[in-house]
Amino acid sequence: MTILVVGASGATGRLLVQHLLDRGQNVKIIVRFPEKLPETLKHHDHLSVIQASISDLGDAEMVRYVKGCTAVASCLGHNLSLKGIYGRPRRLVTDATRRLCIAIKANKPEKPTRFVLMNTAGNSNRDLNEPISLGEKFVTGLSRILLPPHVDNENDADYLRINLGQDDEMIEWVVVRPDTLTNEDKVTEYEVHPSPIRSAIFNAGRTSRINVGHFMADLITDEFTWNRWKEQMPVIYNKASP
Repeated sequence: MTILVVGASGATGRLLVQHLLDRGQNVKIIVRFPEKLPETLKHHDHLSVIQASISDLGDAEMVRYVKGCTAVASCLGHNLSLKGIYGRPRRLVTDATRRLCIAIKANKPEKPTRFVLMNTAGNSNRDLNEPISLGEKFVTGLSRILLPPHVDNENDADYLRINLGQDDEMIEWVVVRPDTLTNEDKVTEYEVHPSPIRSAIFNAGRTSRINVGHFMADLITDEFTWNRWKEQMPVIYNKASP
């Protein structure tokens, strides 16, 4: 199995890559700055590094890089800086997902390719009509006006949810929604739910990045986990969350 990971140099992406390598998978990553990768990854025999900005890749290059991949995972996100939040590209993650899906289809895979997208618990799954309080609706509406990355996250998940839907013949997908991200050294017990069990705005839970990477790796490599969650937007919390 070969998996393409974008956003692999980020705080969660590199952990996902390590989980996949630990499971004996072949991994390809697209990163702008390979020197930022941990030493444990840089020279791994099962890791192929493509030095590039995904926004700058041509369509033919995208098709070539996804060819032969049984799964694609995206941990892309906007940098938490003024430039990252308000600068361009404002549709970084949505455009990457759209172009990756087009590239997958251009290769006409014999079996559906798995697409796993890291998103956020602050983005609701409109397929399920998840209950949102008036206060949450107000803050979410304000975020759409003031925080371009929030809109990008919503549009990113919606591309899979609406444009691909439930019956695409070439791509199956899962959108993983962690709550407040934390840094931990080891995988701990975590729980996964179809929808949030608490308010991501007013009563946020905690989700360690290493647990997110572990769950995404499970989705990619474990048939039971994939069949349980495909075409859904599961929310993941650390089990120790109060």
